[in-house]
Amino acid sequence: MNLKYLETLLETIAPPLLAEDFDIGRIGLVLDRGNDIQKIAVALDPTDLVLKEAAHIGADLLITHHTLIFDPINLISKRLSDTLKIAIDNDISIYSMHTNYDKVEGGVNDVLAGLLGLKNIEHLELGRIGTIEPIEVSDFVSFVARELDTNVQYKGQGKIKKVMVVGGSGFRREYIDIAIENNADALVSGEMRHDAIRHADELCLIDATHYATEAPAMRKLCERLPVTSVFIDDKPKVQIEHSV
Repeated sequence: MNLKYLETLLETIAPPLLAEDFDIGRIGLVLDRGNDIQKIAVALDPTDLVLKEAAHIGADLLITHHTLIFDPINLISKRLSDTLKIAIDNDISIYSMHTNYDKVEGGVNDVLAGLLGLKNIEHLELGRIGTIEPIEVSDFVSFVARELDTNVQYKGQGKIKKVMVVGGSGFRREYIDIAIENNADALVSGEMRHDAIRHADELCLIDATHYATEAPAMRKLCERLPVTSVFIDDKPKVQIEHSV
């Protein structure tokens, strides 16, 4: 399948104009090999492990959420050149869809809201808010951990009936304020900072990790592509040690 056709299709799924300003010029076809696309690999990040696995399965295109190169550069380091070499040697084009895929209907935040069983969903600028059957915080946290297959840290207590979700790194003050203004009982996202805990007041914060809140939507994307597509998992490992 022609790469240009795939590029057009992906821009239909997640129009680049939906992206935040900081993404403009940094998403889309970020490595163009001009190749025929017979198999697609999909992942959250273009890591070396992901690229090597994409090469192993014979993928012609890798679609990621996060881009390989974000800031403009005038020097290619050995680290970056080694990564690029994997893609170029194996003739793998790379396409990235970031905040445009967060926002769009059926994208990151919709998939996350669906997995967590939210109803009566309202679309926000970079998140979703919806209702669930009333549940104790600890029980909902266990549910989130199970549904997203991830370790979770949280702060809060009481019952949860209204939930806001923001895939990725969403514990910024602006999102916490939006959750509070919309009478949410909990905010589910990743990368919880201590200042967010202090700012949240009585709002329950559930950190389900950056990876686990975004990866499901990339996996789901495979179902929307017109050629054989494989999701490559590169989930961060967790090791817990207890001293005696």
